[in-house]
Amino acid sequence: MQSGTRVGSLFGIPLYIHSSWLFIVALFTLAKGIAWQEIYPDWGETLAYSVGFASSLLLFGSVLLHELGHSLVALSQGIKVNSITLFLFGGIAAIDRESKTPAQAFQVAIAGPSVSFGLFVLLSLVAWFLPEGDTPIRVLTENLAQINFVLCVFNLIPGLPLDGGQVLKALVWKMTGDRFKAVRAAAKTGSLLGGVAIAFGLFLTFTGYSGGLWIALLGWFVLQNASAYDRLTAVQQVLSTTPVSDAMTRHFRVVDAHLTVREFTDRYLLSELYDNRDAKHQAYFAASEGRYRGAINVDDLRFIDRAEWERKTLTDIAHPLEELVTVRENTNLLNSISVMESHKLRDLMVLTPADAIAGIVDRGDIVQTVAEKMGMSVPKAEIDRIKAEGKYPSGFPLHNIASNTTSDS
Repeated sequence: MQSGTRVGSLFGIPLYIHSSWLFIVALFTLAKGIAWQEIYPDWGETLAYSVGFASSLLLFGSVLLHELGHSLVALSQGIKVNSITLFLFGGIAAIDRESKTPAQAFQVAIAGPSVSFGLFVLLSLVAWFLPEGDTPIRVLTENLAQINFVLCVFNLIPGLPLDGGQVLKALVWKMTGDRFKAVRAAAKTGSLLGGVAIAFGLFLTFTGYSGGLWIALLGWFVLQNASAYDRLTAVQQVLSTTPVSDAMTRHFRVVDAHLTVREFTDRYLLSELYDNRDAKHQAYFAASEGRYRGAINVDDLRFIDRAEWERKTLTDIAHPLEELVTVRENTNLLNSISVMESHKLRDLMVLTPADAIAGIVDRGDIVQTVAEKMGMSVPKAEIDRIKAEGKYPSGFPLHNIASNTTSDS
């Protein structure tokens, strides 16, 4: 989550506040103010609400430190942290990618609860040394200590997206050696716990107990995010385990390298445009004497004087295969996407182990293959649009998913 208003940065990490944060601060302030007026009538209304507001701000200060704990450990592993956002349900650190090992994943996961537990211990000691009595500073310190303890325990519930789910993921990853299996196990646990929390919260609400609706909302948040983790991991697993040969096509033409540029244009480009095919985005390879001489880039024709079209042959303008960006048939889709994005290619040439051209793959081919392996259906018109525009759909940003997936997964 990176929506909201940027309010600064910590250790180079942008800090955002979501609009829902204002609602929960107001609600928490109101609840604390009402409760402390009843418990400590000598305080008066103004002091009770003032301490309630201070408690709200310190609560989110604790949440911020909790997320900063995750972030600093991630930074120490060379992982970029895109942002920290405070919102309705607390806070979230947007970490650029997964840790590379189970041990490192465990370190990032446990850092947040460790910070919260450390604050609980520290604040409890401070409260112990404060003067006896119901002074606002002592009440506020004890309350903040309790909040951090609850924050620690709640986040250790073993289901994604909670920290306990990340810890469970790291442990299953260590035991099985399979990160995808670990994430999906932790996500399913999170979905189960979220469903239980929703049912329990609604039960409390309908039986007249306070706090039930909030528990149900927390359960909904856990359930939605656990499901998102499961879907994302399924896509990552397909990208990491599917060879590019499954997605490539042989939709390219091999043409005679001895053809002049004029003959090539008349015989192929104009005829394909006449047949309503996109000749500009068709892949062409020049060959002669049984050997590939290179790839023909149709855009190059714009820079050749028309007077030269009768003299120059395709051999003269072909780009040698060894100069092109290529991948092997056994390269997975994850790395193939990374190569395409880093070199800003519309399509990518796939070679056999013997350096022959096996096929061509583009973004439309990749989207179609991933969708099929996940049991999804993408209309042909949408695949054609992706091929023509050379962009992944906004609802299926495979380039972002690939960049956030460790290459050794």
